[in-house]
Amino acid sequence: MNNPKGKIVALVREDSGIRAVVDVDPQVVCPRCAAGRGCGAGLFTGEQQTRSVEAWVTPGLDIDEGDVVRIELAPRNVLRAALIVYGLPLSGAAIAAGLAYLFGLGDAGAAALAIAGLIAGIVTARQQLARQACLAQFTPTVTERVATDVSLA
Repeated sequence: MNNPKGKIVALVREDSGIRAVVDVDPQVVCPRCAAGRGCGAGLFTGEQQTRSVEAWVTPGLDIDEGDVVRIELAPRNVLRAALIVYGLPLSGAAIAAGLAYLFGLGDAGAAALAIAGLIAGIVTARQQLARQACLAQFTPTVTERVATDVSLA
């Protein structure tokens, strides 16, 4: 996926830095989104409209409302998010099913424990993602000003 471009619609100055509200067109971001086969980030919403994204502004970057900017999320953070969202539930299911096998609980017991492990993994992932420190890692960053024109082309 390419790093998307978007238009800044608002700037919010805080003690910890500057946040920008950026309107991003998913059709421009990714050919899979343009074809309606996205990665799942909004696939079920049925919307192909511009989306507003909050992003931190790189310190020292001179931008204003109306500027077209490029935003990105560090690849390591994308991997971390995937591990939390998918890895914890799958690990919970696999570990629980393995324990059922070790204790000789049979297929029904393994299925029941796998479902319980899956649910425990989902609950753990949601708790992890609800923490402010965790969410801050997954906030994109405005990395450069592309143009002062209002078009996203």
